Amino acid sequence: MSGPHKAVAAARNAVKDALDRAGLGPGDRLVVAVSGGSDSMALAHAALFVARHAGLLVATVTVDHGLRSESADEAEHVRALMEVAGADPAVAVHVDVSAPTISAGPEGGARSARYAALADTARQFTRDGAKVAVLLGHTADDQAETVLLGLGRGSGARSISGMRAVGPLPEFSDVMAVRPFLNMRREELRAALRSTSTPWVEDPTNAPDSEWRAADGALLRRAAIRHEALPALERAVGSGVVQALARTAHLLQADDDALEAWAGREREVLGERPSIAKLRELPVAVRTRVIRHLALDAGARSGELTGWHIDHIDELITGPGGGRGVDLPGIRVAQQSGCIVFGSVGLNH
Repeated sequence: MSGPHKAVAAARNAVKDALDRAGLGPGDRLVVAVSGGSDSMALAHAALFVARHAGLLVATVTVDHGLRSESADEAEHVRALMEVAGADPAVAVHVDVSAPTISAGPEGGARSARYAALADTARQFTRDGAKVAVLLGHTADDQAETVLLGLGRGSGARSISGMRAVGPLPEFSDVMAVRPFLNMRREELRAALRSTSTPWVEDPTNAPDSEWRAADGALLRRAAIRHEALPALERAVGSGVVQALARTAHLLQADDDALEAWAGREREVLGERPSIAKLRELPVAVRTRVIRHLALDAGARSGELTGWHIDHIDELITGPGGGRGVDLPGIRVAQQSGCIVFGSVGLNH
């Protein structure tokens, strides 16, 4: 009797390796995000297989964003498939992507609502002595898109380094997220599903002719990268561009880890009122990370803290002085007696 298709085996091995890296073992709980698309369906089936052999518990969550009239029925269909496949429980969750939530656009609003639903579900399973992790089906293709989106925004290394295989769930630092497929291509996962006659659904919002558009009428940003930018890059520089971008992200993650560790040590040494002279001695890449740590520790709202804020605080440190200050989301930064002080919005300056 022949073994599983090589793509099926690769997906299972990727899940097993990722769970080992995350320190997950018997009795721990996996919460698998399953949209019904090929990536998440491949992830769910691989996770269920690995879990049966490793003594892990698996729940699946299918999020209905309510953006299309048929989405509730589709979510229930996927939920039922997961229940038959062995997920316990298999749940479908409706989220409200309302106008205030969607201020960042359809993609941003849906993503935030989805992560909130996944975080809520994961927290329900938290108990003493067991770990809980959310599994996400992001692939090398998604990683390449993320790198290009960061480059297009002029982002720094933290953004261009893309998604982590193991790390906090976006917007919910108390929930672990695991992405086993960051080194696998989407087409490889589809080959795995075809080999086992496992169906998946196509999300019409990802199609190049989708009615869902950005505020300027263009394709949603990630869809535009997928259908226009990446194909153009592959024509220009070769078919290995997705793997190359994913590799770039991986290398930048190692660099970012080193710089973050350095910044963390400096943050402890500098204390709550860091000396401007001492800050000036640090390399820019370390100093700006220290600034970010200080701002967040002082109560700045992380979701609103941008590179613009960090750059202006850095100018406050390296510039001529004179008692100037910078307003951040929720706090104010000012110079006082040769130090940089982070405090309330009403801080004297």
